[in-house]
Amino acid sequence: MRSILVSMLLAASSALAAPFAVQLGDARVALDAPPGFADTQFTGSPRLQEIGESLTSASNRVLLFALSDADLRRFTLGDQLELRRYMIAVTPRAMERERLSEGAFKSLAGNVRGEVTDLPTGDFQKHLDSRAPGTVVMLAELRKEADAVSVLQGSRSKAGMFERTRYLLTSNSLVLLRGKALTLSVYTQYDDPADLEWIRSTTNRWIDDLKRLNSR
Repeated sequence: MRSILVSMLLAASSALAAPFAVQLGDARVALDAPPGFADTQFTGSPRLQEIGESLTSASNRVLLFALSDADLRRFTLGDQLELRRYMIAVTPRAMERERLSEGAFKSLAGNVRGEVTDLPTGDFQKHLDSRAPGTVVMLAELRKEADAVSVLQGSRSKAGMFERTRYLLTSNSLVLLRGKALTLSVYTQYDDPADLEWIRSTTNRWIDDLKRLNSR
């Protein structure tokens, strides 16, 4: 019986790993997760909903919380999630019904970009080691466009007696889609340069894919 239920859930996730629309005021915004990830809303799981909501402010509405296909399989089997990579798309509840002007979006984008001068170069892990554990550090600017801005941030955990230091990379992007402001956040553990390249390419591809979907 359990195997049948798992097969049904995996089949549902495959069917739903495709663009879907959310209504924001008078606009229908098309969303999709990057390849290898799927939105978790179809599961109806309060636990996954709680994880997604914990990643953002209560003033934001979670539109998509995506896990890797491997983590989604773990969830359907009742195994512990790895949560090595995941992503979320949100929008401010108070602005759902507003259609943003270019000036309003530019103002919001400035808050996302923050201070981008004197960015570190070279080994980001060494740079994070120079900061206190838990400190979020600006590492790079990924996009700066009229309808999309994106920055890369990092942090490290405090190593315990039997635990190694863990590094986390997060890209935060603000994108204007059909007059609505969406924040896209991509997360990955940072173990080697491949993780840095992954988050850069995935963030840029996700932005481009959503812009293309909503230009139709």
